[in-house]
Amino acid sequence: MALTDEAIDKIKEMIVSGALGPGDRLPKEADLAERLGLSRNSLREAVKALSIIKILDVRQGDGTYVTSLSPDLLLESLSFVVDFHRDDTVLQFLEVRRILEPAATALASLRMLPGDVAKLQRTLDELGASPSVEALVANDLEFHRAIAAGSGNAALCSLIDGLSGPTTRARIWRGLTQEGAVDKTREQHQAIVDAIAAHEPDLARSWATVHIAGVEEWLRQAL
Repeated sequence: MALTDEAIDKIKEMIVSGALGPGDRLPKEADLAERLGLSRNSLREAVKALSIIKILDVRQGDGTYVTSLSPDLLLESLSFVVDFHRDDTVLQFLEVRRILEPAATALASLRMLPGDVAKLQRTLDELGASPSVEALVANDLEFHRAIAAGSGNAALCSLIDGLSGPTTRARIWRGLTQEGAVDKTREQHQAIVDAIAAHEPDLARSWATVHIAGVEEWLRQAL
């Protein structure tokens, strides 16, 4: 394992130093192993590990390439990792959401195009008068994902998307047990859309904070 770690570190150094850039093809296995002073086996294991976390792309019959290294690609594995959370850590994920999502909402109010805002409104309108809890949560995920994308910050969007899984169950619990949760969610979502449409970043940030803090406060009382 130590030899594989060393191989990973050496490939990482090549990328970080700029010796290899996004889209570049790695030298042939034998040449790279000799250049880095590694065994071909440890190099192979390192490549396998780095391909799993989207640093490298192994193309059968074509070679191994550095990926685009875009934030959404690099953070893709975040959602897989956080799915291993325990229920007693959900509050911690909600606290992180309360930090990130209001910032994304404020940015979205400055950067979302009119067509995107109209699409966000249609997302809310699609719910209907009496949605099921499942439909509400699915709509909620789509709503927040669209706002995160509207922030224009790929890294921020990927972080928020990766953290959405652990808090989904909390939102389902709330929808099933708290009276008026559905109506409150819809009202707050509409207030957020209105603030984004009006290009009011402070108001958009405030409504997003109120919205997420409401779930967090309910969960604190429920646990």
